[in-house]
Amino acid sequence: KQKTAYEMTTTAKTLSFVIPSYNMEAYLDRCVNSLLSAHRTDDLEILIIDDGSKDGTLAYAQKLERNNPGIVRAIHQENKGHGGAVNTGIEAATGKYVKVVDADDWVGPESLEDVLATLREEITRDDPIDMLVTNYVYDKVEKRHKHVVNFRHAMKPGKRLTWDDLGHFGLAEYILMHALIFRTDVVRASGMKLPEHTFYVDFIYAYQPFPWVKTLKYLDTPFYHYYIGREGQSVQTDVMIRRVDQLRLVNQCMVRATPERGTVPDGLYRYMIHFLAIESSVASVFMILSKDPANYAKKEALWNDIKAYSPSIYADVRKKAMSRALNLRGSAGRFIIRSGYVVAEKVVGFN
Repeated sequence: KQKTAYEMTTTAKTLSFVIPSYNMEAYLDRCVNSLLSAHRTDDLEILIIDDGSKDGTLAYAQKLERNNPGIVRAIHQENKGHGGAVNTGIEAATGKYVKVVDADDWVGPESLEDVLATLREEITRDDPIDMLVTNYVYDKVEKRHKHVVNFRHAMKPGKRLTWDDLGHFGLAEYILMHALIFRTDVVRASGMKLPEHTFYVDFIYAYQPFPWVKTLKYLDTPFYHYYIGREGQSVQTDVMIRRVDQLRLVNQCMVRATPERGTVPDGLYRYMIHFLAIESSVASVFMILSKDPANYAKKEALWNDIKAYSPSIYADVRKKAMSRALNLRGSAGRFIIRSGYVVAEKVVGFN
């Protein structure tokens, strides 16, 4: 089989960046340049997945490929949604590790050097870590103070860890996709295929591979900048309310990826139940915020689905304080939930 021009100019890769891109021409330059800012780039791979864009995304990605041979690669596909683009990137990645970076986001240059130094050291080991966790920044439009999410109290920085070494995660704290770098073989071994044409699949990405993760490390550095607040973004409150059916689909995928107690390390099971409780609660919140009785029924169905799949997982998820709060009965319970959401949004500024 004849090698492509890209393959002929590439060397062994430490890290593959996967950039799902749909109509992201205006943002690609900032994103890709942040990745190319590394002092050394020959062992990096930047895969720009053009997901059937209708603007100049593909042409600009191809320009970046021409200007950075052996590093940047433009891949075009018919539109499959964010999940479909991530799937394509994971399949195409040649790096030992893989990191998804949304096209309107970017990474910090100082943190990039710390991350690459860590991964380059790991690939020289006989047993490299399966997952690297970093901090991420809510880089909200027109907000001067940027909220940085860290995991200092749950993970000891710079140490090789197992799930049983992890401490307590806060009530609404979880390891978002933006914080994760996986060993590529781990993601593939998990068999994860994200649903196509579905939003919020980042919950699945940051969940399903975990039973295949045996060792991890945490770097206390603000690596990922999560750009939030632009018009039409999928995490805006009104948009999420319109997409509650997709939140429910994501929940179903997560439930089916949840191992039973005793089949995985206790620390991993506790964390996955914690995260499943959060996603179930998030979906429930937006069903309640809709003020639509049909969505109230969907909320009840969501929780019944968990119980039908596994009574023991359901019982453990319902024990969580957030889950108990989200299942308060009647109009008074829904009022409390809506009020709590407004307070949380103003304090954290996540939308």
